Amino acid sequence: MSLKLDVVVPVYNEAAFLPTGLPALVEAVRAVGMSYRITLVENGSTDGTADLARKLAGEAAVEVISLPDPDYGAAMRSGFLRADAEWVVNFDIDYFSSAFLRTVLDQPDEVDLVIGSKRDPGSDDRRPLIRRLATRVFNLLLTLVLGSKVSDTHGMKGFRGSLISDLTSEVVSTKDLFDTELVVRAERAGYQIVEVPVTVEEMRSARSSLIRRIPRTVAGLFQIRRALRSRPERRLAA
Repeated sequence: MSLKLDVVVPVYNEAAFLPTGLPALVEAVRAVGMSYRITLVENGSTDGTADLARKLAGEAAVEVISLPDPDYGAAMRSGFLRADAEWVVNFDIDYFSSAFLRTVLDQPDEVDLVIGSKRDPGSDDRRPLIRRLATRVFNLLLTLVLGSKVSDTHGMKGFRGSLISDLTSEVVSTKDLFDTELVVRAERAGYQIVEVPVTVEEMRSARSSLIRRIPRTVAGLFQIRRALRSRPERRLAA
């Protein structure tokens, strides 16, 4: 496996932000000095996001693929299934970090998943109070509904390529909870997970409505619980 990093970034109607976000993302990934590929997964955009991304990519190792419908989780799944690097990292176009990439690449061989946790005691979360509270409430639900012990499932994450190959096809969630289900499946299967502190300073205000996401998030967590109960969990060999 010669490629060190696959960076998967779902994008939707980002034509206005791409001229700022994509060059900054490429610079952040290049700064770690490792072989890389950035996959932008455009999903259902109506503003020419995909064409603009291809024009802006230039000589950078950036691939753009398109899906017909707006679906963040489906976009992430598609990008993950194409990945074949040692590490597969999930970023957003407005939230990424060279420091996090270096932390992922410095992990010992036994670590399978690195989570940039906004709730780590060493993290500096600069988001508005309402969004910080929403993260706490979501984590409480994650514990109560799914019994998870991780402190954060959204945001920056780095997965071993072997974990992606083993578990991605088993995830049933799309939309907002694809990555949550993938992390919980990895946790239950016995993969080694580490959580690291991050500085959370997004490059713009949130675009999605927090209120609208609450009902589907709660419903989605129960859907994950049903899915996990309906089939035997994959376990790592001892």
